[in-house]
Amino acid sequence: MLTSRDSPTPWPILAAAFLIPWTPAPAAAQADPSGSLSGNGTLTMALAGDAIITRALSPFKEPEFLRLMELVRSADVSIANLEMLFHDYEPSPASESGGTYMRADPKMARELAWAGFDMVSMANNHTGDYGAEGMRLTRRHAEAAGLVTAGAGENLHEAREARFLETHDGRVALVSASATFSDASRAGAPKGAVRGRPGLNPLRFTSTRTVLPEHLEELRAVLSRMGQRVSAPGQPLSVFGTRVEAGERAGTRTEPHAGDVQGMADVVRNARSLADLVVVAIHAHTQGDYLQAFARAMIEAGADVVVGHGPHYLTGIEIYEGRPIFYSIGDFIFQNETLLRLPYDNYERYGIADDPGKWVADFNAARYRNETTGFPVNREIWESVVAMPTWDGGRLVSLELHPITLGFGLPPAVRGRPMLADRELGRKIIQDLIDRSRPHGTAIEWDAARGIGVVRVPATP
Repeated sequence: MLTSRDSPTPWPILAAAFLIPWTPAPAAAQADPSGSLSGNGTLTMALAGDAIITRALSPFKEPEFLRLMELVRSADVSIANLEMLFHDYEPSPASESGGTYMRADPKMARELAWAGFDMVSMANNHTGDYGAEGMRLTRRHAEAAGLVTAGAGENLHEAREARFLETHDGRVALVSASATFSDASRAGAPKGAVRGRPGLNPLRFTSTRTVLPEHLEELRAVLSRMGQRVSAPGQPLSVFGTRVEAGERAGTRTEPHAGDVQGMADVVRNARSLADLVVVAIHAHTQGDYLQAFARAMIEAGADVVVGHGPHYLTGIEIYEGRPIFYSIGDFIFQNETLLRLPYDNYERYGIADDPGKWVADFNAARYRNETTGFPVNREIWESVVAMPTWDGGRLVSLELHPITLGFGLPPAVRGRPMLADRELGRKIIQDLIDRSRPHGTAIEWDAARGIGVVRVPATP
């Protein structure tokens, strides 16, 4: 009789081979009979805007809502901007927020994954609402839910780096940055023995106001009378942080920070060689020349698509060198009124911080003057699209725009959750995009049969 000492195969392993039943490999691990990276050789994305999520998505069953969820899930990769923090109030609020201090139950990260999202950008004006620890906890909860995060980290290098998603149809890289942020939330680079600062990946920019020469001198005289130090006559002025110079006509010029653009271009070039498709997400409340210069620089560095958000409404689409730039894709979820708690600072702004009977609903009433101003009365905040570009062999071959509604005019406990828009509203949303994209030379058509917008993609080699 063979013993474990005599046998060339150890006895416990031999016994296990007979005791453990054999099962075939799961379907996902079996060979692709097409022999290619994907069955059809294409990769489709679902690109959504700001996701300010405070309430669960999964309980709802409206047909328009479920069809939208299936649309997001149908893409090979789906990306949104996570404009929310996930924690259980372990960290203290920062001294400055991005407006409202954002926080939701960490379980909401799983709701985004349930909806079909794979990747989220984290660089935005709310990244630092609860300091570095709030940012860390958010990354931890989002990644535990299966979401790939980009745009925030322990130092500038980590915040700036591309993050990757593996799909059967190709490897996708995401780079995330924000042009709107509190300065304390901006990540810093390490230097020698000094650690870097945790935070978001910033895109800084400068604004220059141009005024007529005589108005510049009038302004110089006023500042001088106020006791401010001023430059010599004819020279530009610095007025409360804004550069003012003389010109032939009044206006504003914005320019991106050259070092930030170069640093991100280097990241994109690196990602270009490591991934099949590269996405750059930029959160920017202020639109303008600097944003176009940045977006085009990212395309030139190798990005396949630049997706912007931040103003909470749709702006134009540009096709640059055969690749799409969405300057603002608007909102996807907008549930900023149903936060569980707010810190003292938010209430103090409206003079109700020391009233023991005033809470979140009272803050909303004060901020929006009982829904007579601000977000609740601005219809465009509640109208958006999910963009679905498709690539074939790295070439953009189609771009669909699926109009959605977030429930303008509904009560605060209801609005903010997205659904596919009906034909009438859908046509209005697409017409807005047609008008706003025309200055970029982008042709968009309304497909009445499907109730969507279709971008006329120029033929490229």
